[in-house]
Amino acid sequence: MDAEAAKLASAIGARVRQERLTRGWTLDQLAGAASVSRRMVVSVEQGAVNPSVGTLLRLSDALGVGLPALVAPPEPRAVMITRCGDGAQLWTGDAGGRGVLVAGTTPPDVVELWDWSLGPGEGHVSEAHAVGTQELVHVLTGRISVEVDGQGIDLDTGDAVAFPGDVDHAYVNSHGEPARFSLAVFEPGVGGASTHPTKTHKDA
Repeated sequence: MDAEAAKLASAIGARVRQERLTRGWTLDQLAGAASVSRRMVVSVEQGAVNPSVGTLLRLSDALGVGLPALVAPPEPRAVMITRCGDGAQLWTGDAGGRGVLVAGTTPPDVVELWDWSLGPGEGHVSEAHAVGTQELVHVLTGRISVEVDGQGIDLDTGDAVAFPGDVDHAYVNSHGEPARFSLAVFEPGVGGASTHPTKTHKDA
């Protein structure tokens, strides 16, 4: 884990621990609510791991704070600016691809704005998010395919697509050139059922 990744992991861990203690939850309660292992919760809180996007989504949904809140500065501001290069890099691919969360809103209706790049042959698979989630993809450079619940949609530079995020989906670059796209994710009602540590809808 490089210095930037370690710094981000530490900040995420501190926020997860803060939110857990605010709710009076034990490690086991958060693990059960998020459908992750107790060991993973401990590792995340200690900043000892660079958790996957899926793990972060489970934790943020269980805590009812939304993914952007886990990677944002602890003190909320009316206007939050993310300078170029300061976004939270939450996914990396073997061919140089990156998934960077650059902006987001607070619950209950959370909107995430991502800057994604996929190297040749790379793809990112996501299981269904919470019911009602919607996603928007706009291809900035290159070509990608978006697979939604078994349906493949080919997109060229400048193309865009809107689709439900509460079904299995994936972003794939099967071409020989890198691709970059902007992704917006809308997840309504985050935290509405998070008063007690119960099973969440999201398993992504």
